[in-house]
Amino acid sequence: MRRILLPLIASTVLLLAGCAANTRNDALTSTLTAYGNAVRWNGLQSALQFVDPAVLKAHPPTDLDLARYRQVTVSDYDDGAGPVPLGENEVQQTVQIRLINIHTQAERGITARQVWRYDEKLKHWWLESGLPDIRQD
Repeated sequence: MRRILLPLIASTVLLLAGCAANTRNDALTSTLTAYGNAVRWNGLQSALQFVDPAVLKAHPPTDLDLARYRQVTVSDYDDGAGPVPLGENEVQQTVQIRLINIHTQAERGITARQVWRYDEKLKHWWLESGLPDIRQD
């Protein structure tokens, strides 16, 4: 009986571990897609919903930051090679964003280095690095 029971338990544990990793990866893919779409089509302010609430509480965007976000539209959002794992529940992604100033119609690019963290309890990915700094040249 032990000969059958031990392999059965081991395979069940491995199967469940694989399912958890797939759930986390699927959640990451859908979160990154939703974030990219929010930035592209709704503007940078709409992306605030993806920022970790603890990060927002500690470092809320200023009125000046929000005014800057309203002053630009996103013409391109390139996530390059995609996310790179930093640990089991953390990934980093470098994104190239093209912005157009709505007043001058001048276009420029910025690089956003994003850090995403998976919340096991909520089964949700949060942007730890905050919204991109659009003041860079």
